[in-house]
Amino acid sequence: MATALETNILEAHPREAGTKNDARRVRREGKVPGVVYGAGKDSLSVAVDPRQVLRILHSETGHNTIFDLTLNGGERTKAMIVDWQYEPIKGKLLHIDVKRIAMDKALRVSVPIFLKGEAEGVKTQGGILEQILREVEIECLPAAIPSHIDADISHLVFGTVLRVSDLPHSEKLKFLTDPNQPVAHVTSVKEEVVATPEVAAAEAAAVPAEPEVIKKGKLETDEEGAEAPAEKPEKAEKKEKK
Repeated sequence: MATALETNILEAHPREAGTKNDARRVRREGKVPGVVYGAGKDSLSVAVDPRQVLRILHSETGHNTIFDLTLNGGERTKAMIVDWQYEPIKGKLLHIDVKRIAMDKALRVSVPIFLKGEAEGVKTQGGILEQILREVEIECLPAAIPSHIDADISHLVFGTVLRVSDLPHSEKLKFLTDPNQPVAHVTSVKEEVVATPEVAAAEAAAVPAEPEVIKKGKLETDEEGAEAPAEKPEKAEKKEKK
């Protein structure tokens, strides 16, 4: 399990809030509009440098990074990015939400799970490793937030499942995700490979046959409907001959 506390700095400058035009103006100036809140203080609309934000988001600890927030060169406090938005087409950063952090108060965060090792079921049984859960929610002090949690999967074989309860725990971390939640297991594709051609063959045989039956049914119905009135005169003729 790796832990990291990065001391990046994010400089924020107060801005006018409440209108889309103001947000557009901020973006035209090369900045990103955002909101700072938390720690029992009033929320504040700010403008920040997108390069600083992206450096934080792309760091090892990502959005869980604790950094120093400076407000207009004055107030300095610990903070973290709790929400951000990208422009869907060009991928530009549009907006961020920053929360002031008290280093002595626990936070709830989600951290990624990294699978380590080679599963025995993959190495000797020909199975495929499937990761079901990629993040786990924990509660801890800001300084103890891990960049990720390592999970050893070398013992996994067919029939065994790695669960949240199997992840490395410590006194500093409180796991909030259901301990029975599956994280990873080894699956077999052998049966699927054998069954797939049979299913495909059955479907291939059934697909063209079904329309024929339907068509025949419709034709027989139509023919019966058309010939039914003609049968009576034919029988009548035979009766007359007799």
